[in-house]
Amino acid sequence: MTEIRNQLNGHETSALHRRFKIMLVIVVAALSLLALRMWYLQVIEGEELKQKSENNSIRIRKIKPMRGLIMDTHREVLVDSQCSFDVLFVPGRTRNIQSVFDQLGSLYQDASLNFDREVFTPGRLRPFVPIRLERNVSREKLAIVETHTLDLPGVTVDVVPVRQYLGGEMMAHLIGYTGEISPEELDKDESETYTSGDLIGKSGIEKYLDPYLRGKSGIEQVEINVLGKEVRVLGKEDPEPGYNVVLTIDALLQKVAWEALAGKPGAVVAMDPRDGSVLALVSSPAYDPTLFNGGISQEDWKKLSGDPFHPMEDRAISGQYPPGSTYKMIVAAAALQEGLITPETSFVCNGSYELGNRTYRCWHKGGHGRISLHRAIVQSCDVYFYNVGKLVGVDKLAEYARRFGLGAPTGIDLPREKNGMIPTREWKQMRYKEPWQIGETISLSIGQGYNLVTPLQLVTAYSALANGGVVWRPRLIKQIEAVDGQVIKSFAPERKSVVPVSTGVIEQLKKALWGVVNEEGGTGRAAQRKDADVAGKTGTSQVISLPNNEKTRKSKYIPSRFRDHALFTCFAPVHNPEIAIAVVAENAGHGGSAAAPIARKILDAYFDRKKSPGKKPPVVISDHRMEHQGLLH
Repeated sequence: MTEIRNQLNGHETSALHRRFKIMLVIVVAALSLLALRMWYLQVIEGEELKQKSENNSIRIRKIKPMRGLIMDTHREVLVDSQCSFDVLFVPGRTRNIQSVFDQLGSLYQDASLNFDREVFTPGRLRPFVPIRLERNVSREKLAIVETHTLDLPGVTVDVVPVRQYLGGEMMAHLIGYTGEISPEELDKDESETYTSGDLIGKSGIEKYLDPYLRGKSGIEQVEINVLGKEVRVLGKEDPEPGYNVVLTIDALLQKVAWEALAGKPGAVVAMDPRDGSVLALVSSPAYDPTLFNGGISQEDWKKLSGDPFHPMEDRAISGQYPPGSTYKMIVAAAALQEGLITPETSFVCNGSYELGNRTYRCWHKGGHGRISLHRAIVQSCDVYFYNVGKLVGVDKLAEYARRFGLGAPTGIDLPREKNGMIPTREWKQMRYKEPWQIGETISLSIGQGYNLVTPLQLVTAYSALANGGVVWRPRLIKQIEAVDGQVIKSFAPERKSVVPVSTGVIEQLKKALWGVVNEEGGTGRAAQRKDADVAGKTGTSQVISLPNNEKTRKSKYIPSRFRDHALFTCFAPVHNPEIAIAVVAENAGHGGSAAAPIARKILDAYFDRKKSPGKKPPVVISDHRMEHQGLLH
């Protein structure tokens, strides 16, 4: 029995041992699979699952700040912000991206609306990075998205601020516009204050003062449920609104100048010669800055960039024109100051000037006879200045022109200002490898040839004549303020230099400029006011060289784009100047008939308001400005 029992026990132990091994293998395998799965979930997919978990419960939202106001010198609001809506899509919040794509496309198609399907390109999708389907959508599209929320998981509406340009086209080049920061701009941001998707100033004051205008973003932590609906706000850091900017610009004068140009190519700059404050800065034609609010369409950009009149160019600071007869004041100042002529020095004008085998014409075909400085300026005699310019010489002319602020950036508070050009002997030798010719000096003497100036440089030079010789840096910004009105930064007038011309010479020139507008035979009579307080100078600059044939020289035979530019510069009142103006009307003909009337309208508006100023417009903050000076992103 004992032997039998031992055999049975041995058999039972062996069977149990095998079963135990099998069970152990199963358990180890199961635990290994579980461990492998846990490792995969925690290590391989851990970060994604973590984000999914957090996104299913807590969402961090950026609160965009309100961009600061931009106001004119009388605190009239020129630029505000209003409520705008963007449609976003977060791929990680839906299990079926294709279904959302089809549903959204179908809804938009039914409503006859456009929908950018390229944003759903697989390579562009990242689970938790929002894709902006469209910026600044219409109320129609907004209603479609809001009423189909349950059918569009991952599609949300983002409330953002968008600029409201109250001045429209007439302020476009001055104010500029905003747009989404580009990858290139983001790379250049050494301060690391900008992030992808931020709106920044792209041109004008918007760009120049972007660090002040943009404000500081806030953050909101929101608990959401599995359907993506907000449950409660867990924490919030309010945004800081951007600073407000007060300009030196007078909105009334800006409007008058814009309307006076009537949409034709040209520029107008008005300045206070007492301190360099810019009162108006107009470039025509212009563009609608609101086109850039939602990201400009390819069609609109192609239309703007392909326009032969270049509406995106700021002619006031970047347009480079031959100064024409407005340059004669520089020639006269140099000749008088250097003692090469006196006010009584005279020359005979028979309608032309002979130099070698070339004839240089005077604008007055019959000539002015024997004429001295005062009447030569009043009647803008070309022959007189051919003679005087030859006496002064190209290098001395360049020296005086530059001291008056021509041929170099003025330093205005705007990007992309152009240099202009004031030539010298050395410049030509370096540029063309050719010596200077005396005939080129003759052309320079009446503001032709290589001479190029901007309207802003021209008004800066004439402001120096008006105020007795001080060249001011043009000033566009008066001050920067916090929302409560506290002044953060003031911009004081800045003297650049004093022209090397005596008070006596300047007074002599001012008398002649007064005669241009007020004396019989003056070329600027169209700017005359009954107060007889305007001093100015007309100018007509050739776009191309014209043949000697009288018939073909007539404007009716010349294509409009090749016709002369009309210029007029002036200041008033002559004895105590408060305003200086430069007008360039492209391809418009004579300065006296085309440009002077534009300046006259601006002068009338300025002095009429001084007589009956009325109430200054109050600062009106748009009703669209949102709570906490910020918007949810």
